[in-house]
Amino acid sequence: MIVLRLALQSLRNRWLTAALTVIAIAVSITLLLGVEKVRTGARQSFADTISGTDLIVGARSGAIQLLLYSVFRIGNATNNISWPSYQDIASHPDVAWAVPLSLGDSHRGFRVLGTTPAYFEHYRYRQAHGLRFRAGGPFSDLFDAAVGADVAAALGYKLGDRITLSHGLGSVSFIEHDDKPFRIAGILEKTGTPVDRTVHVSLEAIEAIHVDWQSGARIPGQSVSAEEVRAMKLEPKAVTAALVGLKSRLATFRVQRAINEYRAEPLSAILPGAALQELWALVATAETALKVVSAMVVATALLGMVTMILTTLNERRREMAILRSVGARPRTVLGLLVAEAGVLTLAGTGLGLLLLYAALLLVQPYVDTNYGLHLPIEPPKPGELATLGVILVAGCLAGLLPALRAYRLSLADGMTVRT
Repeated sequence: MIVLRLALQSLRNRWLTAALTVIAIAVSITLLLGVEKVRTGARQSFADTISGTDLIVGARSGAIQLLLYSVFRIGNATNNISWPSYQDIASHPDVAWAVPLSLGDSHRGFRVLGTTPAYFEHYRYRQAHGLRFRAGGPFSDLFDAAVGADVAAALGYKLGDRITLSHGLGSVSFIEHDDKPFRIAGILEKTGTPVDRTVHVSLEAIEAIHVDWQSGARIPGQSVSAEEVRAMKLEPKAVTAALVGLKSRLATFRVQRAINEYRAEPLSAILPGAALQELWALVATAETALKVVSAMVVATALLGMVTMILTTLNERRREMAILRSVGARPRTVLGLLVAEAGVLTLAGTGLGLLLLYAALLLVQPYVDTNYGLHLPIEPPKPGELATLGVILVAGCLAGLLPALRAYRLSLADGMTVRT
């Protein structure tokens, strides 16, 4: 207790340098834990890109490829699912609901997704969050479109605006479905998922804009107007993929095996959660890099603390000598400097935690609304507490260097006036 009291009084006499050291450590702790919060939040948000869907069905391919084009709108399908096969899967006794997805067109660099109104009812992200509309609602007319938040923000769209879809996936297309324009009927709220970067139309609309097309080009001499196409039977011939929800999770592997062994055509059924984890493992290097950078920042702050103590040590030679002269043993001097380092590290850690949670309270709503990244405000987890414990121990150990130097100072050297 005496050593701790001496350490506190000594730091109070040097309050400015001590405060700056505490702030440096606090900022590094805030950055370390903040990066960890962002990392875990990003990982969880990534894992929750699609929730409540038991299986994703597509043409025979790898799990990651199927996940990329059906959920993240990246890449293309190797093949399509015929409409009769989709209906067969949707009518399976264990299937509660199925949502077809049709990809292939774009709008000014954003993917176009053909689906049914059930998509807006059953798509879930971040566990239980459903899709909600900031304005308008789902498509109700053949040429209605519902756009994601990023599409509306990037292109400045509002309800009632007319848009034209493009054939293919290029950001700039010279093949337009300009004879059948769409009206924006709804703008979705921000979700932080690929939904934000998608233009949603009905399956019938996808068929309608391709009525007079064949092999990726217009059929010469044929032109079907938007009014004429409304009178046609627009049943899809094929879809790209399907989201499937089951009546019971216990039937997941049974239905998956049945789809993988489907005889009518080669199909694949994947578990979204397992595929997401597999995909995240591919970018784990970025996580490691973030951890290394954060650890280097903390190490730099601790090094600054050691430098501060060493810098002031020469000015405190007489102080150490006086302590020795009144009976303080060398190990008392050593304990004093280690205690100072420990107090500075503890104060910096506490202030860092306060700054972290204050920052979370301020930025969480903004980050959630604008980036769809959920940063949970919760007590430090066991792993984070262990990290803070290691930092406290490291701070005390860092104080050993100046402490050992002071320990070796002799009484005579301390009392000598240097000229």
